[in-house]
Amino acid sequence: MLRVYNTLTRKKETFETLEPGLVKMYVCGPTVYSDAHVGHAMSALVFDIVRRYLEYRGYKVKHVMNFTDVDDKIIARANQMGVDPFNLANGYIRDFEKHLEDLNIMPATSNPQATRTMDKIQAMIQGLIEKGYAYPAANGDVYFRVTRDDDYGKLSGRRLEEMNAGARIEVGEQKEHPMDFALWKAAKPGEPAWESPWGKGRPGWHIECSAMNLHELGEQIDIHGGGNDLIFPHHENEIAQSESYTGKPFARYWMHNGMLQLSGEKMSKSLGNLITITEFLEKRDGDVMRMIVLNGNYRSPLAFTDEALDAAEKGLERIKSAFRPASPSAKGAPADVLSALAAQTETAQQTFTDSMDDDFNTSGALAGLFDLVRTINTARDAGATAEQLAPAQTTLRELTGVLGLRLAEKTGSGDADKFIELLVEVRGEVRKQKLWPLSDLIRDRLKQLGVTIEDSKDGTTWRWS
Repeated sequence: MLRVYNTLTRKKETFETLEPGLVKMYVCGPTVYSDAHVGHAMSALVFDIVRRYLEYRGYKVKHVMNFTDVDDKIIARANQMGVDPFNLANGYIRDFEKHLEDLNIMPATSNPQATRTMDKIQAMIQGLIEKGYAYPAANGDVYFRVTRDDDYGKLSGRRLEEMNAGARIEVGEQKEHPMDFALWKAAKPGEPAWESPWGKGRPGWHIECSAMNLHELGEQIDIHGGGNDLIFPHHENEIAQSESYTGKPFARYWMHNGMLQLSGEKMSKSLGNLITITEFLEKRDGDVMRMIVLNGNYRSPLAFTDEALDAAEKGLERIKSAFRPASPSAKGAPADVLSALAAQTETAQQTFTDSMDDDFNTSGALAGLFDLVRTINTARDAGATAEQLAPAQTTLRELTGVLGLRLAEKTGSGDADKFIELLVEVRGEVRKQKLWPLSDLIRDRLKQLGVTIEDSKDGTTWRWS
């Protein structure tokens, strides 16, 4: 039975969907004003893993991830660069979609954009005004009236009285209450703007997601996801708007991933301590980033260090080792070894499901897979044939696939492979002559080029590593 931690109730709950067999999941995407960083990748990976496991469990997942393509930061960056803000945003959207592909993240069912949902946004604002939850100000802004929402603050656990103590009304704002937030912002000179019943302007950040969510998935959804830095005010305000508008509970489960940390600090554009996805992929394979996420707990902070990355790479190599073919001279492993292999295959499947059913405990699932890797390698060393290894290797391939790992072996060009084959053959002759220093030199130089040499009683094999 799948259990999911719900930020709203602060406990794990049995997962039950609104409609049998269907999961409606909305995940907040990036505000596209600069290059996406690995923190964005972490959130996208977390919910890709969630989606993949739900589909493995038999659910159909309708997964929506939005792009915020009109925002103060986008406008400021476009003005700084002297470019059109819409062209700037669309360029970063295309880059981010390519990054998702490079990281083996499944495309969302839909990717709505704020600028393409303007009629739905305005209709929702008008509805909130008519219900008394929002009001137009004399300056052309429209604000949400937080005092009308009796349970405002329920997601973050904040009380309105406490929030009010530190809040203030900025110059130019015409709010009834300091915590009221903008649904519509009056146009400023040089900014993108749309006609509306309240004058030219553009939407506030929070209403964009509520309107896109409502349009794509309906009044109620199963999972709303995002980074835990969005709990307040973004997701808190989404709940207030959506539930005030529909009169129904919004999301059944609120899931939030922890932040990626660099040198002990949250990685963010505003702090400037970030590594872009492009920079990461220039040095490491996308599976390494996924492995970093899988090794941790998705709700906890995740340390992004060279040590953690190196450990992730080593873990990937361990898993890949289980897919090496049986020795050509293999005659078959002893019965007790094969029995242990079959038992461990079954255990790995059970451990995987039990762990993932416990709020997507990927580190526990990985532990079971590593036990299977060790047993597969033991059986191969004991002389297991390809046919004897196949069921365990198939299970391992399936379960790592559920986690989204590609486990692609590095390959060279055909000519490079032929040259390595020649060097391995030469090294074999060198070893026959017991010229061990020269043999070691060839092995070590090949390792520097990404080629691993392995010697056994059955001969020498090599692979790209």
